[in-house]
This record gives sequence, structure tokens and C-alpha cells, in this order.
Amino acid sequence: MPGIRKTTHLTALALAIAGASANAELRTETVTYEVDGQTFSGYMAWDDEDEGKRPGVLVVHEWWGHNAFAREQAEKLAAAGYTAFALDMYGDGKLAEHPDTAQAFMQEATKNMDQVKARFMKAKELLQNHESVDAGRIAAQGYCFGGAVVLNMARLGVDLAGVVSYHGALASPIQAEAGKVKAKVQVYTGGADPMVPSEQVAGLVREMQNAEVDLTLVSFPGVTHSFTNPGADKVAEQFGMPIAYDETAAARSWNGTMQFYSEIFAR
Repeated sequence: MPGIRKTTHLTALALAIAGASANAELRTETVTYEVDGQTFSGYMAWDDEDEGKRPGVLVVHEWWGHNAFAREQAEKLAAAGYTAFALDMYGDGKLAEHPDTAQAFMQEATKNMDQVKARFMKAKELLQNHESVDAGRIAAQGYCFGGAVVLNMARLGVDLAGVVSYHGALASPIQAEAGKVKAKVQVYTGGADPMVPSEQVAGLVREMQNAEVDLTLVSFPGVTHSFTNPGADKVAEQFGMPIAYDETAAARSWNGTMQFYSEIFAR
């Protein structure tokens, strides 16, 4: 495909990842691509032991940018039998190490929804065109900033089988409309997350019910923001942010996601 550069690697994924077989090896590609003249770099991961076409899952990063955590989620999905593409919403290698920088990157990336959608749709196209992927079976999952992105793509009617939001913002100026949303929706949120207060949770439920969207929402009591990311505690200590990793919530949300994909991708 013109304008796209791929660097292929062969990696062995630790057997600790649930669902990985004893001899499982993953193929990964660093994919460089362009959207509206700007360069982006994503990460494709799939298990090369399965020669058949399989569903694809887009992974949208936290507000820090396309980092190791996002790539690890893609590898976990590959170990579970999917082809995953950890996309880049910021471009030009932008990766924040301070919350102020992350905020600036996020604001620039989301300055208009047409730009957000264009970046998402290019990544979706790349995933659908991958040799291992069944182009008709695509989902998306996102973390924090990425969780808001995937929910908005569902609201806009992007053709996705499902979307999963982990500790993402739930309020949006875009509202789901009956008959427009194609994706089934799963949301995992922390019951003690000051960034996603109960008003947002209640508002999302009303919105999705009014739009007749298939919604599953799980709120973990006492759990705060960024509960899926083991690096959250270090960041909380460094910057005084109200975030924390929660092993139980992380495991429950991942297991729920795997069940969700099993259901929506069943032939």
C-alpha cells in the first residue's frame, strides 16, 4: 500500500498471558502511515500459528500517547487469537511524560471530530487490509482518552461489531441516535474515579437506552482511574494524580472483554 512502511518482528510472548499456548509466537509489525500529510506509527500483532482469517481489534492508547502499554494490549489480544492494531492518535512520535504535555497532545488531536474520525478510520482500514484479518469482524477498545475515542466512534455510527471503554470519559457533545449506532458497547469504570463521576455514568446509561444501544456497563466500587495500567501507581506518586492500578478490576474487565468478543464475533 503506497505511503505505508512496515517493520516486521517475531516475538515470544510470556506464557503468563492467559490463553497463550506453550509454543505460541507472535508476529508484530511497526506500521508507519500518513493521515492528512502527518506521519503516524502503529503496532500490529497477531499469532502466526493460526493461518485462518480472524477478527481484528483496534487498540486506542491513553492520553500519554502510543506507548508500551498500548502495544502490550495488542500482544495480549494476539495471544487470545485476534489480530490487533495499536493505533496512534497523535502522530509524529508524540509521547508525553508529563500530564501537561499529555493534555496538550490530547487537545490538539481532538480539536475537531472530523480529525479524530479520519485518524481512527485510517487505522481501521490498515487493520482490515491485513492478510490475517476478516475485514467484516472488527472491534475497538480504548483506555482513558482512548475509551472516549472508541465510544465516540460508536456514536458516529462507524461500522464496528463492538467497542470497549476502560476508564474513559463517558460524556460527549456527540449523542448516540436510535438506528445509527452499529456497535455493541461495553464500559468498565471505577466507582471512585473523580474523572468519571456518577453523573457521567448515569448520563451514558440514559443516552444509550434512549438510542436503543446494546450496553453493558460495569462499575467497580472503590476503584479509581487507570485501573488497568500497572504503571498507574508510579505516575500517581510522581504527579499527585488520583489514579491507581487495581489488579482485580483489571482482570475482571479483561475477562469480560474476552467473553464479549467471543459473543460478538461468533459465526
